[in-house]
This record gives sequence, structure tokens and C-alpha cells, in this order.
Amino acid sequence: MADEKLPTGRVQRLARIGRTAAGVAAKQAGTKTANVVRSQERSDKALERRQIETAEQIVTVLGGMKGAAMKVGQMLSFLDLGLVPEEYREEFQAKLATLRDSAPTVAFEDMREVIEQDLGESVDEAFAELDPAPIAAASIGQVYRARLHDGRDVAVKVQYPGVNDAVRADMQNLGMLLRLAKRITPRMDVKAIGAEIRARIVDELDYELEASNQRTLARLYRDHPFILIPGVVMSMCRERVIVTEFVEGDRFEQISSGDQAERDRVGEIAYRFYFGSMYRHRRFSGDPHPGNMLRLADGRIAFLDFGLFKELEPEATELELASARAATEGDAVELHRLWAGGGFLPEPERVDPDDLLAYVNDAVWWYITDEEVQITAAAVQRIAIQAGDPRSTHFRTMRHQDMNPEHLMGRRLELLVLAVLGELQATANWHRIAREWMYGDEPVTELGRQEAEFLAR
Repeated sequence: MADEKLPTGRVQRLARIGRTAAGVAAKQAGTKTANVVRSQERSDKALERRQIETAEQIVTVLGGMKGAAMKVGQMLSFLDLGLVPEEYREEFQAKLATLRDSAPTVAFEDMREVIEQDLGESVDEAFAELDPAPIAAASIGQVYRARLHDGRDVAVKVQYPGVNDAVRADMQNLGMLLRLAKRITPRMDVKAIGAEIRARIVDELDYELEASNQRTLARLYRDHPFILIPGVVMSMCRERVIVTEFVEGDRFEQISSGDQAERDRVGEIAYRFYFGSMYRHRRFSGDPHPGNMLRLADGRIAFLDFGLFKELEPEATELELASARAATEGDAVELHRLWAGGGFLPEPERVDPDDLLAYVNDAVWWYITDEEVQITAAAVQRIAIQAGDPRSTHFRTMRHQDMNPEHLMGRRLELLVLAVLGELQATANWHRIAREWMYGDEPVTELGRQEAEFLAR
């Protein structure tokens, strides 16, 4: 869809979301009024169809807004929270999935201006060739294929004009969303959590910082047997333009429609990359979603997009690993001690250790249970609800917790990786893999042995 002016002001963007919500509410009210004279079956069907129409409107609005608002749509596209009836769920997710790899596009002439302003030279001077048709659209920019004068094929990611102001406006409106979250977790330090979210999202606007993040991971994974991080052309990266090695491969939809063995293999690779980066290297992408994965012709998986990035302090990493070990070993007292000391329990005496252990078990059972587990959409939905939803059976325990901001991105990573595995319906003994970074155990899978050899080098 061509170029619709991006709303950049806080009030304008909030009003746009509000108009969508009001329009949806009005239509649903109209449907309910009409239902008075309909049979129960026809009433249910009419309301269900309205939910599907709502999904279409969400795609249109969030896609057009770009930035942080669009990320919500991307996340909902593969994290099923049971928002629509079962028989419509596939259709609902399919509509939201259009936000993964594409979005309403901005005309190339506008994007050319950004490229030339940032690089300080014309497109023809900077590149031997640049295809004006975008090959992908991210939440704050579009990606083009180009060729450098030395013959290298590259991907050129360019920020949407005005998106900087738009994202900052989203961040001003963040307080409204966090106030809603505080109803679920009254002990949450909204100010600290808001500051962490703003810092990570605003970092994402700086493509020079993203280039540095990507270069760091590219070095860590150089010559890895099954993971590729595209190299970065640092001399051509600026605040709104990033140039990286071009990679081509199968998108997630092709991977997820493959046979079980291949889906299991890709699932283990995704799990190893995201969790392994966090716990082994303490540097990780906070944006694990299907649009950021490609399967190359040689079977390796390329991971893309490192704008939303986090580096953990050693103490934070050890606290997370110690908590996972305590949960694995069923040590409720130790888990309670760790969480109280780590700032997760503002009033430790109000949380029973056994209740806390039960809450954590329901959130992470899939990787602390020593058996093969297939991650299904139903399992993802159940875990997401139990971990942070008012429908959780642990709602009372949740209300006495806080989220240490240092760990916020890790929890996002954990949930979104789980959702990716659910899309793949991948099967593995996730606990045996996790023990490599939890306890330093020897690997038990072929991919694990290959990675151990790589790490030893």
C-alpha cells in the first residue's frame, strides 16, 4: 500500500489508536443490538465475524503507525493469547502475520532522501545498483537489495522519514499501557519498567548502535556450524541507514510447513541461539520473531535485526540461572530467597515459597522438565496466561511481585522464543539442552556437540 503520511505527534497517534478502538466498540455494540432479534447461533457467529474484522483493522492501523505500535501487531501475529474463538484463530493469526515481513510501504523517493542525507552522497555514488522495490519492511524501516562498487551484494535498511518522532510519541503514551499492567501487578515499579522499555526502544532508532550490536554477534558466531549473523559494512552505517551482507533463504512460513524432523532441528537452533546468546554471551536480541529468521541453502539459519538489544550484567545472568536451577530442583525456599534478594518480591513475607515455586513451574516447566516436550500453540497460550495474565491461577502471587527492569528483556525473549517453537510445533528435551548453560553439562544432541566443538575453538 503506498505512502500514507505517518502520524508523529503523541496526541495524533493516541487518537488514531483511540479511533480504532472506538470504531470497533461501536460496531460490536451494533452487532449486539442486532443480536437481540437473532437466534443464539447466529448471534455468536456475528460476534465472531466482528472479531475477524477487528483483526483486519488492527493490521491496517498498526502497520501504518510503524514503530512500537507495529511491534505489538507483530508479536500478536504469532503469540496466541486466545483472543478469538478456536475456529477463527487461524484466520486471525494469518491477518496479523502480514505484519511480520511486510507493512504499508513508503515511496522510494522519500526513502532515497533519507539515504542521501545520511550518507552525504547520491544513491548512484554510494551503490553500483540499488533496487527501489523493498524486499522487506521492518517496524521502523524498509530493506532494499543493493550492490556495492566492489561487487558485494548487500541489504540496505533505511528508517522511515519521521519515524523517530513517531516512536518517541509512542513512548510518551507508554504510561497509559503500564497503568493497565499495574492493575494486574500493583507492586510493579512502573517508573523503572517504563525507563527500561524507553531506553531499549529509543536505542532501536540508532542504526549505528544496531550495526555495532550486529557486528558484535557476527564476531561471536563467525564460522558457527548452523548459525549465521550477516556481516556489517560499518563504513556505510549511519543513524538512519544500515548496510549489511545480503543473505537469501527460505522464510519462516516455508520452514514451518516442512517435516517434523526439520522443524525440530530449526527449533533447537532458534532455542540455542536466543537462550545461548543470553546465558553464554550475555548479549542478545530482544526481538525473536519469525520474520527475523531465514533458512539458507546449506541449512544454516540466519538471524536478522538487532535493534532491540540487551547486554546483561554478570550478576543478573547468574540470578536467572540460579533461579532456573532452584526451580528444576524444586527448592522453593532457595527460589524465594533469590527472588527476594533480586528485587522481584517487594514484600517477601506476603508470598508463600511454595506458591512462588508453583507459579514459576507453570511458566518454565517446558525447559526444567527432563523429558521430551512438543511445544504446541495450546501450550504457549497456557504458559502465557499463567505467567502474566489476569486469568492465571497464580494471579494472587503475581500481584505481590515486581519486575526487576534488568530482567525485562529476558522475560520477553523467553516468551517469544516459546511462541516461535509453538509455531514450529518443535519437539526436544529442552531441559537437557538448557543444562549446558545451567549446569555446564555435556551436550546430548548432535547440534549440541557441533556447537561445543565450535565454542572450544
